[in-house]
Amino acid sequence: MIAIFKNIIFKLNSHKKIIENYFFMTILQVINSLFYIMIYPYLIRTLGADSYGLYIYALSVVTYFIFIINFGFDLPATKAIALNKNSIKDVSHIFSCIFTAKVYILILSSLIFILLIALIPFLRDNSLLFIIVFAQTINFTLFPTWYYQGIQKMKTATLIQVILKLLSLPLIFILVKTSADLSIFAMISSFTMVMGGLTAFLMVIFVDKISLRWIGFTDLKVWLVEGFPFFLSSSVGTLKEQGIPIIIGAFFGMKDVAIYDLANKLIIIPRTILMSLNAALFPKIVIENNKKTIKKILQYEFLIGILVIALIVIFGYPLAIVLSTTIMSWLIVGAIISFLFIPNHKNYLIAINQVIALAAVVIFVLLGFLIKISIFVLVGALAFSAIVEIIFCLYQTRKYKLLQ
Repeated sequence: MIAIFKNIIFKLNSHKKIIENYFFMTILQVINSLFYIMIYPYLIRTLGADSYGLYIYALSVVTYFIFIINFGFDLPATKAIALNKNSIKDVSHIFSCIFTAKVYILILSSLIFILLIALIPFLRDNSLLFIIVFAQTINFTLFPTWYYQGIQKMKTATLIQVILKLLSLPLIFILVKTSADLSIFAMISSFTMVMGGLTAFLMVIFVDKISLRWIGFTDLKVWLVEGFPFFLSSSVGTLKEQGIPIIIGAFFGMKDVAIYDLANKLIIIPRTILMSLNAALFPKIVIENNKKTIKKILQYEFLIGILVIALIVIFGYPLAIVLSTTIMSWLIVGAIISFLFIPNHKNYLIAINQVIALAAVVIFVLLGFLIKISIFVLVGALAFSAIVEIIFCLYQTRKYKLLQ
């Protein structure tokens, strides 16, 4: 028993950074999800389902711009930071490249967003709300989650966001009282996120002593090329995921958007806990590239996914049960992309996978709406596309013998 105990302690110590990274990444995502689930009843009661649904609708639209700004940089940047974390000069150059690129894209996105508000009546009628929510894109320009993940110090990133999130609670309960306070709620949410991004950014510069300089377009080209497959993947994935609440808003109304959002948040918690495992393992696995270890991870994640889906079926409610299928996709597909496609320079398969998944959603929705126009058709489309993604990624893994 003593020998077994010592062996367990040794393994825990040898993977200390992975465990710490996983813990704080998971805590961050879970708290983010739980935060909105906990205040959901209060927001529905004070703002009303229609007003809160309008906020979720605006957030879904802005999420497209968030993914444009990220431009698929996160995984390549995390990999580069992990491989060069002992060189302050190299890390500074990587950090400067990603920041400069995101600022350029933020400026372009802002111009497009202003144009859309001017041209689309619905956006123009709710322009104040959409502009306030759009401010959240500043957070994704400033907050270098990929940097903290690469150096395996997610504790810092987690504490910054959790503290600011908790500080926003009293403001919400004091200032948000009626449906007329929707813009105030949006402002509190956006301000909290922007302050988190600014705090993290300044800590990297002044605490970690990372040198920041403006990078020319020539040097940025490498990162744009590197991130482009991930950008396509993220864009198509976002079109699929965020398109559902937008379609619900258009066909069924903002109240139904709020109902869907609750079901989605209930699924996000277990999905996040499991997804964070892949993100925490990524820096170590990408360096070691051990096929036996990757195979074991896939096997364990499959079993865990089945168990979690079974629990949701027992305790969940209909929309959440259908959405639970996506948990398996995020686990298996996420692991294959992170541990097999990226290290083996098969980034283009990520984009192809997402295009096929989007096509699966469109086909399922069109055929489903011919039978009955229902929210369950839209949610079922996400579940169907998740299964298609798993099949595609497993097929490509076998085709290119990535586990041999």
